[in-house]
Amino acid sequence: MPGTLGGRWTQFALRRGGRLLVSLFVLVTAAFLMIHLVPGDPVRAALGMTAPTELVEARRHALGLDDPLLTQYLDYVGGLFRGDLGESIQTQLPVGETIGRRLGATVSLGLIAFVLALLIAVPLGVCVAVATRRGRRQRTSLGFASGSVVIGSIPDFLIGVVLVAVFAVGLGWLPVAGREDGAASYVLPVLALAIGPAAMLARIVRVEMISVLESDYIRTARAKRLPARRIHLVHALPNAVTATLTLGGMLLASMVAGTVLVENVFAWPGLGSTIVSSIVTKDYPVVQGTVLVYGVIVLLVNTLVDVALAVLDPRSTVGEA
Repeated sequence: MPGTLGGRWTQFALRRGGRLLVSLFVLVTAAFLMIHLVPGDPVRAALGMTAPTELVEARRHALGLDDPLLTQYLDYVGGLFRGDLGESIQTQLPVGETIGRRLGATVSLGLIAFVLALLIAVPLGVCVAVATRRGRRQRTSLGFASGSVVIGSIPDFLIGVVLVAVFAVGLGWLPVAGREDGAASYVLPVLALAIGPAAMLARIVRVEMISVLESDYIRTARAKRLPARRIHLVHALPNAVTATLTLGGMLLASMVAGTVLVENVFAWPGLGSTIVSSIVTKDYPVVQGTVLVYGVIVLLVNTLVDVALAVLDPRSTVGEA
């Protein structure tokens, strides 16, 4: 029945799936047009003004840039279905192979930073909410709110520069850059990515937790003389997680995209350093493929967050859809 939750689940899946397909279409089209929006000849720009005309024409033909625009678009979309992202102008290697070698380093960095941000933000937000509810400890509340805003507004790459200056150059405790030193190599770039989002997320957790702690069912739990730990962790925290999960998904997507600058600070061999070097060398097919991969990751993360919210709170989330 269309009025039942099951019927609304179907509508939710169709709407969310349709939105994802439209977003993917826009992303693919924008990535395709990127190489055509470059002023002049992108192949000439990549190979240099002194490159022989025969070489430029041969490379244009190999990339299919001498075909009609619609033919190029259909070939590009068909190649995506086959897993073919094109060929690098500089190395003449498949773009998919280049991205595949670097993707793991970027994803691992982003996921570890996201987990660390959650491990910092959730306990911190809950503790501050419990300590400052009902207007108690005004100085703690003001200091936490001000500090989280300031820390959350500092760019990731700037935090990375400070961490390198203090812990790598100044104290010599950790490697300056690269990925060759095992787990120690992850410490500074992960911290650079996690500190700002953790501050933002902790602030949201505190606000949501305070709201939940003032609800009627929490008062009932206190009246039953349940242990404070059980009230806070079992009854309050799961109901404060909705807004936190929404922001957490956005932060995860931004962390993956934020690796572009952080990877260059730490010379991290991931997609971030790849896209920057490709822009410098004007290797547009690699830039095109990397942007497409970043966009797909963001879209998938947003979709997973929507599904997780629907599972946690099916009546409100699915009903609104």
